Amino acid sequence: MKIATFNINGIKARLNALTAWIDEAQPDVILCQEIKSVDEAFPGEVFEERGYNVETHGQKSFNGVAILSKLPLEDVSFGLPGDDDDEQARWIEATVVGDTHACRLCGLYLPNGNPVELDETGRPVAGGKYAYKLDWMKRLEARARDLLADEMPALMGGDYNIIPQAEDAAKPEAWREDALFRPESRDAFRRIVNLGFTEAFRAQTQGPGHYSFWDYQAGAWQRNNGIRIDHFLLTPQAADLMVSCEIQKDVRGREKPSDHVPVMLDLAL
Repeated sequence: MKIATFNINGIKARLNALTAWIDEAQPDVILCQEIKSVDEAFPGEVFEERGYNVETHGQKSFNGVAILSKLPLEDVSFGLPGDDDDEQARWIEATVVGDTHACRLCGLYLPNGNPVELDETGRPVAGGKYAYKLDWMKRLEARARDLLADEMPALMGGDYNIIPQAEDAAKPEAWREDALFRPESRDAFRRIVNLGFTEAFRAQTQGPGHYSFWDYQAGAWQRNNGIRIDHFLLTPQAADLMVSCEIQKDVRGREKPSDHVPVMLDLAL
């Protein structure tokens, strides 16, 4: 089963680019982020015509996540548990049943966290965007623990807005004080991985030079000044089924692209 994560940076702006890639790559499941659309305005019929079931958790102009699946989506839920007051559309999950295994799919769009606002003691300012990011990651860790406890194949895939290591940025020094690379962010990510998850891409591919995001500014794509922030984390049961995981870099060079590219995971489900 080919499962992709893809931050599309606006479904209206990127519909043609997304459908062209789908027609070529033929993923079985797509975890989409930044659809930037309310549920009612999402062009689901375009994907249904291609054989996909569509579930969205949208928000006007910002955020928004979706799952497109050629298999039925069961037990769909919306919103990351732990804060009933959180209105940002950043989490969606569902179960798919393959030929031999069922898998819980969690699609996420983790908060960016910038600007980083710290008090005089160096702690994130309560109510600020960086504090929200770290609080969201605490809730993510709690959900991750529950997924492990269920002992079924499960994954969390999406735009994590986390640069895990220096080798995941072309110019790591430029990101040192950024919310994507600050030690608190990376520590929170490592705590989740260290619960027992496999970071799919790094389990397959080591070394620098592998990126999933290039800014639209300053010729970042042309200079290959990228960062790797789109990840799959797999429970042990899902990791045992992994066939491959690759970043589809060439998609960034196409017409009207997103600033992200798809990451494609193949699981023997």
